[in-house]
Amino acid sequence: MPSVLITGANRGLGLEFARQYSANGWDVIATARAPDEADELKQLGVRIEQLELRDLDAVTSFGARAGDRLDLFIANAGTWKPERAETAEDGEAWAAMMTSNAIAPYLLAKALLRQVGAARGKMVAITSGLSSIAESSGGYVPYRTSKAALNMAWRSLAFEARPLGVVTAVLDPGWVRTRMGGQNAPTAPEDSVGDMRRVIEGLTPERSGGFYKRDGSSEPW
Repeated sequence: MPSVLITGANRGLGLEFARQYSANGWDVIATARAPDEADELKQLGVRIEQLELRDLDAVTSFGARAGDRLDLFIANAGTWKPERAETAEDGEAWAAMMTSNAIAPYLLAKALLRQVGAARGKMVAITSGLSSIAESSGGYVPYRTSKAALNMAWRSLAFEARPLGVVTAVLDPGWVRTRMGGQNAPTAPEDSVGDMRRVIEGLTPERSGGFYKRDGSSEPW
């Protein structure tokens, strides 16, 4: 059966990815910072691995825990705080956010490249439309910059992964009703994930390295 590794799978989009892929017969490896607290994830019967993205030693050594072959890697985990950058404390939290949202996902992708290459598989990172420099609103500077950095890292990853036959992309899930998106968001997690799964399924080498909305259309960088 095909295999997928999903980070940040204890809630929100990550949990929904794990639920849908598991229901479709995939072998799911789901990471969580605190597996003992991931009650909904445990109910899925998937393999759960502990991973804290700010622990870069754990991130770079994680490939040894992922088996010999991996069809899909979804870098979903991340944080949205701090929302503003006004104090030295905010700046320190912003630096930690850059590690969780951009540096760790890239290092983890590199650690898994051999396994995904063995399957000629795919590597997808969940980003945000707020990361687009073409986006016309302001605010949320720490989050925006961390996701813009993720986009650039994944774009570079596409060139590194190409010789192994690995396809990469960053996906904007839209405004989704998760803890981060809030209850006023118009899109249910199951709809966003269902749409993104269709985009992932349709990714080809010609589209590798792109930035896509959940309907499959290209997003401006």
